[in-house]
Parts: sequence; structure tokens; C-alpha cells
Amino acid sequence: MQTLTTTEELSDFCARAKGQPYITVDTEFLRERTYYSKLCLIQLALPGKGDEDAVLVDPMVDGLSLDPLLELFRDESIVKVFHAARQDLEIFFIDHGVIPQPLFDTQVAAMVCGFGEQVGYETLVKRIAKQQLDKSSRFTDWSRRPLTDAQKSYALADVTHLREIYEFLAAKLEESGRSRWVAEELGVLTDPETYITRPREAWKRVKTRSNAPRFLAIVRELAAFRETYAQERNIPRNRVFKDDALVELASTKPASPNDLSRSRLLLREARKGPIADGILEAVKAGVDCPKGDLPESDTVRDKLQVNPALADLLRVLLKAKTERFGVASKLIAPATDLDAIAAGMRDVPALSGWRREVFGEDALRLCSGKIALAARGKNVDVIEL
Repeated sequence: MQTLTTTEELSDFCARAKGQPYITVDTEFLRERTYYSKLCLIQLALPGKGDEDAVLVDPMVDGLSLDPLLELFRDESIVKVFHAARQDLEIFFIDHGVIPQPLFDTQVAAMVCGFGEQVGYETLVKRIAKQQLDKSSRFTDWSRRPLTDAQKSYALADVTHLREIYEFLAAKLEESGRSRWVAEELGVLTDPETYITRPREAWKRVKTRSNAPRFLAIVRELAAFRETYAQERNIPRNRVFKDDALVELASTKPASPNDLSRSRLLLREARKGPIADGILEAVKAGVDCPKGDLPESDTVRDKLQVNPALADLLRVLLKAKTERFGVASKLIAPATDLDAIAAGMRDVPALSGWRREVFGEDALRLCSGKIALAARGKNVDVIEL
């Protein structure tokens, strides 16, 4: 197992990658104690069968520049293959402003090829490569040095088996004509907006029971303060205060340090100092927010007048389509999309792109009474009216 620790070694490997059809990539990182992921190891493999065309890159070594790898990531003649790429891509985008192109995500491809939802790498290794993974190093501290041989073997297997999985799935997609489906799905992963967290938008991730605009204004200000504080100090947002404490603060509206001391859910460290000051300022900003700037919760779907009979028919149609195309039903249309369509909404993912071809067109025809469904043994057929 070769571990690259100098820029020259990395540059030599990347030069070998030039002209190759693809390269498999994985990372090991830590995020338990930080806001941003700490990159601890990079695994790379060129097409081949053995470990001789696979390497580990140690980004924690002083003086090692990742520039040769970043240049390779920009080379659009070489496909960059990941499994469940989102967190890996976030690291390279946040740290270096680069999103590898073109991209292939084997988890996305496996869903399109009928392997189920969010299928794990271990499952694909077992089903496609017919191998078993050693999971003993899965939860180790990747920032500690030196790495053990067991850790290195575990990490390298994440890119060596990935070659066979990629080649199998790429061939299957080509055969079925579904490569375009995967390209559509990867649009979110290759969009820089996916990896940008704006403090002013952080409140939308907080689950609340109340949709009162003034209450939501306080939630927005508290969430924005927490996000900014965590980003600036590179600490997990829950180390500032957790969501349940945030909702409690938005409800009780503390106006003084004495009020904060009565909180049941606020961490002791957050009841004094800069966090306490930030909380009080955020609550005041929410309370004093002008009416024209008050946020509104997206309650459109909560108020939908769903036709339950039509929603049931859409579920039957979806089941028929998933059996025909061998694709997980939630990948085509989750239950919320079906209810939205049954209520008359048309701006839903299930009615666009490849999903429209597979399911959406017939779903609309079903809603307008142009087709019916008929049971024939174990199958459900679409009948033209």
C-alpha cells in the first residue's frame, strides 16, 4: 500500500491518471468536533484489478499541496467516481472551491439500476464485486498518526472495489438507456449552492410546531446567530445550542441574563458570555422585526385539499411503474408528491425530467380521466379511455 506524502509523489500519480477513462475517489474525515469537515485521508485508484494502481494521500502532512489532484478534478476527460459523494464533494468545494467534473456517483446509479434506496457501499461490494468488506476500522479516528495497516487496508478497499462497481453500473445504464437519468440526479451534487450554508436561511431546517410569523422571526434570528457563531469558530452548531433549546427560547423570548437562567434546555455555557449576548440580541431582533420582513412558513402543502381516492390510484400507478422499471418508488415520487398531484399541484419533481417520462405523464392522464387502471393477475395495466 503506497501512501503519498509529498506534492511530487501526488503529481506523478496524477500524471499517470491522464488519459485514463476514470479514477475512483473516496475520503476519510472527521466532523464530530468541528463545523467544517476535517480532511484526514484521500483514497484514489486507477482502472485495474490489484492494489498497485491505488494509493492513499495524506493531506495532513506539512508541505503537501493538493493542487495536482485539484487539476485532475478539473480535467473533464476523466470521470471521477465516488460513492455517496455529497460529503466528499462538500470538503473539496469548501476547502478548495472545486467540484470534480464529470462526476459519477455509484449510490445514485445503483438506485436508478434498481438496487433500492440509498444503497450502501458494502451492499454493492457484496452484490456486484462478490467480496466482503472488513468493517473493523469503520469508526476509527482518522486524524491520528501513524495509521495502522488495518486502517490503510480498509480505506483502500473503498476505491479498489469501486472500480468494478462503477464499470458494472455504467454498462447497465448504457444498456438500459438510463445514463441521462443519473446525469439529472447529479445536478444537485454538482451545484455549488448545495454546499453553501447561509445563516439567514438556517431557520428553515428547524422543526417547529408553530407557524406564527413573529415566532418564526425569532427562530430565524436565533438560527442565524447560531450558524454564524459556529462557522466563525468552526464548532458544531449543536455545541452552541440545540434545536429544542432554540425553539424554547423563541417561545419564552428571554430579555435578560436572568431570563436565560430559567431556561430548561439551554446549555450552561450558553447562559453567559458571547453566546448569551448573541441570544438576547437575536430574540430582540425577532421581537422588533418589521411586519414586512416577517418570515412565512411554507404551509401550502399542509393546506392541500387532497382527493384521497385519486391519491390511492396514483399509489397503485406508481407501484406498477416501479415494478416495470425496477426503480425504488421513493426515487420516482415520495408520498408527499403523490398527495400534491392529487390536490392539483403540478410543480413537483415527479412531473419533471426522467420522472415525468416514467411516471408523471401517466399520472397526469390519470388525474384528467384519460386512462384507467386494471388488475390483470399480479399486474396492473394502464387502459386508454
